Amino acid sequence: MPGRMSADPSLEPLRAQLARIPQVHAMQIRVDGVVDGRMCLHAPLAPNVNDKGSAFGGSLVSLLTLAGWSLATWRLLRAGLQAEVYVADSQVRYLAPLYDALQAEAWLEEGDWDTFVRTFAERGRARCRIAARIALPDGADATTFSGRFVALARG
Repeated sequence: MPGRMSADPSLEPLRAQLARIPQVHAMQIRVDGVVDGRMCLHAPLAPNVNDKGSAFGGSLVSLLTLAGWSLATWRLLRAGLQAEVYVADSQVRYLAPLYDALQAEAWLEEGDWDTFVRTFAERGRARCRIAARIALPDGADATTFSGRFVALARG
């Protein structure tokens, strides 16, 4: 999936929400799609480069956070639920410099989506833990992320 944007219509409401975030425009982020339950986002290196010619750490963590946020938001949107999704806390590990495009993938780290969606529908709030990674061209991890996201009913 890297490098190709999915035409999946279920992603359009998510893309519309992301389009309202200035950081998404500045980083030139696009939603590539969902593959095997993993949300895939892409950002080119040029607008996300540091003084060493590698990916800027702030861009890496931003893309990983947005990948997690996008996955939780998309899951709720697919269930017909509107929510405000926030990252509550996260841990990031920078393992190797990246001199290529940023390809992030995020997946549910703990629990299951049915419980998350049902809890939100019943209580108007739910939590989930999402893992994410940005890989080097050879497939090794450049940066890893684990975050707790909270969904709250709009109101």
